[in-house]
Parts: sequence; C-alpha cells; structure tokens
Amino acid sequence: MQIRPILASLRKHRIPATLIVLEIALACAVLCNAVFMIGQRLADIHWPNAIDEQGISVVTVNGTDAKLAASDIPRDLAALRGIAGVTAVAAATSMPLDQNPALSSFTTTPDGNTTVNTSVYFIGSGGEQALGLRLLEGRFFNADEYADSGFKDFASTGHVMLITQSDARRLWPGQSALGKTLYTNEQAWTVVGVVADVLAQDPKMSGPGGRYSSAFFPLRPDGAMGDYVLRSAPQDRVRVLREALQVLGRLESDGVVQGATYAGMRDAYFADTRSMAWMLLLVCMVMLAVTAFGIVGLTSFWVGQRRRQIGIRRAVGATRGHILQYFQTENFLLGTAGVALGMVLAFGINLYLMQRYEMARMPWYYLPVSAVALWVLGQLAVLGPALRASNVPPVVATRSV
Repeated sequence: MQIRPILASLRKHRIPATLIVLEIALACAVLCNAVFMIGQRLADIHWPNAIDEQGISVVTVNGTDAKLAASDIPRDLAALRGIAGVTAVAAATSMPLDQNPALSSFTTTPDGNTTVNTSVYFIGSGGEQALGLRLLEGRFFNADEYADSGFKDFASTGHVMLITQSDARRLWPGQSALGKTLYTNEQAWTVVGVVADVLAQDPKMSGPGGRYSSAFFPLRPDGAMGDYVLRSAPQDRVRVLREALQVLGRLESDGVVQGATYAGMRDAYFADTRSMAWMLLLVCMVMLAVTAFGIVGLTSFWVGQRRRQIGIRRAVGATRGHILQYFQTENFLLGTAGVALGMVLAFGINLYLMQRYEMARMPWYYLPVSAVALWVLGQLAVLGPALRASNVPPVVATRSV
C-alpha cells in the first residue's frame, strides 16, 4: 500500500482528519492517566495490614459517666472474655483506619533533628494478642510496664513503646531499633519491640511515608479507652460481635454502644476509593466509546464523499481487499498522529497532577499500552465503514456520480 496517495487525500480533507487526530489524542491522554489512577486506587484498597483483620471485631462505647469509665473497663473485659469463641480481648484508644487520627511527633535525639509524625495507639493488657500484632524483634510489653504506664495530654507517662518495621528503618536505617530512644519534647521512650507494619489511623492523610507509621504504648484501664478489641476465628466474628453488643448494652446501659467487624471497618474506609475507581473506569469506557463512534461517523461520512474515487479504483482493477486496506491504513496513520500527540498530553497532565495533587509519576509503559489499545480500537471502528466501501460494485459507484 502506497502511503503518498493517502496523505494527499488527507490533505484535501484536513478538517475531518484533524478532528479524528484530536479525538484520539484526547482519548490517549485521558486513558493513560485514568488507567494509572485506577491502578493507584486499587493498590490503595489492597494495602497490607499486619493485624488479624479477618478475626477482629471492635465495639465502641461512648457517652458513659467519665468518672466511672476507667473502673468499668475490667468488668467489661471480664464479661467479653466470657463470650464463646473469644480468644483475646483488650481495651484500646483507637484502631488502624479509624479516620480520627491521634498523631504525635517523635525525634531520635532530644534536639529533634529527625522527626516522624506517627499514629499513636494506647493498648491495654493483652492488646498485642487481641490485635494480632506480629513481633519481628524484641518483645511485647511486660505486665509491670502496663501497671506503670499512665496517660497525660494524650502522651504516655511510661517509658517503653513498640514501633513498626517501616518506622524502625526510617529512623535508624541499617541499624536495629531495639533499645533506641524516641523523644517528644522532654519525654523519652525506649523501643522494646518492632512489629510488622500496621496501617496508620488515616494512611491517606499520612501519605506514602507515614502509611505504616504507628507506635504502641501500654496503658492501664483509662477513660480514654473507648474501643474494645475482640479476636476470634473469622467464622465466629459476626456472632461474637452480636453477643458483645448485647453484653455491653446491658453493662453500659447509659452509654452508646456500637460495633463492627474490622473487615467492615476497612470496607467503609476504602468506600470512597472504590467509588473513585469505578468512576474513572466509567470515564475510560465513555471516552473509548465516544472515540470509536467518532471514528465510525467520520469514516462513514468520508466513504460517502469518496464513492466516485472508490468506483474509479474498483473500475481500474482495485480489489475489495485493496479498498479495505486503504481505509485501514488511512486510519492507522491518523491513529499514529493522534497517539503521538496524546502521549505528550498524557505526560503533561501527569506532571500537572504531580505538582498540584502529589500524584505519583506515571510509569512509561502506560503510554505504549494505551497506544496499542487505541490503534486496535481505531482499526475495529473503521472496519465497518471500510467493508461497506469495499462492497460497492464498480458500476454502481460510477453511476452514483
């Protein structure tokens, strides 16, 4: 197939050719960034979390007498332990993905040269087992460390803490974090254990660097502990949660008792992310459909205008395959021009999103994959009009002039 006659024909139809090129370029730019954003959102939904998500249920108690809240905790814990199937239970101030983050800044030196902004969890006795924390180095809290720990201005008055593996690597790269000290103002805590990465209370807000930035402190029963964490086998969690709500409903009759499985809490946290991914997918489908219909419409219009040209080519010996190949080659040239322009637009849009919305850089392979997708789409879209053009008999074509 000779390209020069096709280019000459396109020069005579600049406006429709330009419209198709711009349409493909816009589709390429939007498709690249939208697919990249969908991939990012799906990756967010599947962030790993080193706690027993499938076995945990959380019951929250609010609105009780603040003076009695702390003294009621041992009674409530004893009642919850009596539920069949409960393997561990503890009180805590908050949970990962709580969306009401309690953050503290820690430094590795008293003068504060290296700072991390960390989600802070205060857990009662047995909290490590109830959450299902995985210890990587060191040890969990000793019983006397719970007894000594206190709580003032949302800071532990104890002297020990657990940190996550990500924070250990970030704060002391290439070194063991065990025995190291973290500071906040004039207070200091010794790291006695490193646990596998637990998601922050609001990892979307914490950003990539703080997604797994979490610190755990021992705390004896305190009125700030509004969450009861119950751990059971996954198949028992719904029943355990139902019975826990009934038990605490009776014991805390003047309070508001609410509960959820942790899997449900995770689904709720990522509901907006999931909706965003579906919306972007819909945008991609609409964009591809509009592009395909645009190509079909303009090519059909083009074929109608070229009936004389088609008839003459058939009369001088062009086969149906030649006519079909002509329109497909023409579409491939237009698609190539549109994809080249679209790649530049896609790169520019990604740069803009990086600067304005802290979006990650789009990997290079999104561009060729989108280009191939649009080439295939263009060939499929032009196939119908091209087949109709190739089916025009030479006599009918010449009579229609």
